[in-house]
Amino acid sequence: MTSSSVLNLAPVVPVVVLEDAADAVPLARALVAGGLPAIEVTLRTAAALDAIEAIAAEVPGAVVGAGTVISARNVSDTVAAGARFLVSPGWTDPLLDAMKASGVPFLPGVSTTSEVVALLERGVSEMKFFPAEAAGGTAYLKALSAPLPQARFCPTGGISLASAPSYLALPNVGCVGGSWMVPGDAVAAKDWARVERLAGEAAALRG
Repeated sequence: MTSSSVLNLAPVVPVVVLEDAADAVPLARALVAGGLPAIEVTLRTAAALDAIEAIAAEVPGAVVGAGTVISARNVSDTVAAGARFLVSPGWTDPLLDAMKASGVPFLPGVSTTSEVVALLERGVSEMKFFPAEAAGGTAYLKALSAPLPQARFCPTGGISLASAPSYLALPNVGCVGGSWMVPGDAVAAKDWARVERLAGEAAALRG
């Protein structure tokens, strides 16, 4: 699987923060059932690695990835746990080297034109645009598409069901990342039916 195929798996990649690894499998099953197989589990909690491992082992329809990857240690730990793609909020040369060496697809984060050009110089053309809304949103990405058409993005950060279609309409956007289909109250209540319904709405954004 290439990073391009991550961008093409679904119009939306759920960005998941899990406080309890026991919620990982039912949450992932609900997302997959709703039509969102690519799931980014962020490394923001102590449960993240266990959650990735559980989803990788028990939800065959899921393509689980790791988000908030900011170190070579994060790369090795998450790949060992079963992560099939990596997403970082930003990048450095050592982090990029580690992600390249990992053997799995990755989306390094960018928020400026210079960062995009630097990644293109390193042979990387697929990236996360973060924080999307705060960094200029659709207007910024549209402006990048003419001088840098070879760069493709997964914008993440502040995107909602209402704003996602305007991102997905851009020629340089492969998918968007978001958390609106995994609201904290639904996860806390273990309302997996609601998560599945919200995932279905998100999956329908691009026919």
